[in-house]
Amino acid sequence: MTTPDPIPPPTSPPATDPHENAGVPRIRCGPQEPDRGSLMLYMVPISVILMLFAGLVFDGGTAITARGRAADLAAQAARAGANALDPASLRTGHPVTPRVDPAAAHAAAIRVLTAAGATGTLTVHGADTVSVTATVPARTAILSAIGLRDVSGTATATATVLHGLSTPQGGP
Repeated sequence: MTTPDPIPPPTSPPATDPHENAGVPRIRCGPQEPDRGSLMLYMVPISVILMLFAGLVFDGGTAITARGRAADLAAQAARAGANALDPASLRTGHPVTPRVDPAAAHAAAIRVLTAAGATGTLTVHGADTVSVTATVPARTAILSAIGLRDVSGTATATATVLHGLSTPQGGP
């Protein structure tokens, strides 16, 4: 006759207080109650919506930053273009009437934009006004997953050549 193997004692006693959850029913999921996966029906759409919101916040900030940088660069390039004066206009005539040199203005504005990694166009209006449209490239990080990849910023600024005093003399 063989003797049955003894049942080994538990390796560690329960670490919880027996009175801690008195009267609270326990819900068990086991072979008699299989997991149905109903939580997945909520988590997938919620996760997608949260990712879209994160993309709007993060990539929206990128777009706003690109637009602000484009406005700053357009203003800088317009001032640089307006500072490119025709030397002959400074030497002739009385009173002096400064005029913008279109070729020099274009070169000065493009130098400013290129140094910052932007592109743009320059237009000279009349003899003393320069307008620059700057475009700053920007890429999305999160929204590219849904096909939105480019959030470049574009802005236009104008600068006018001023000569002499811009306010009347003798006080207000």
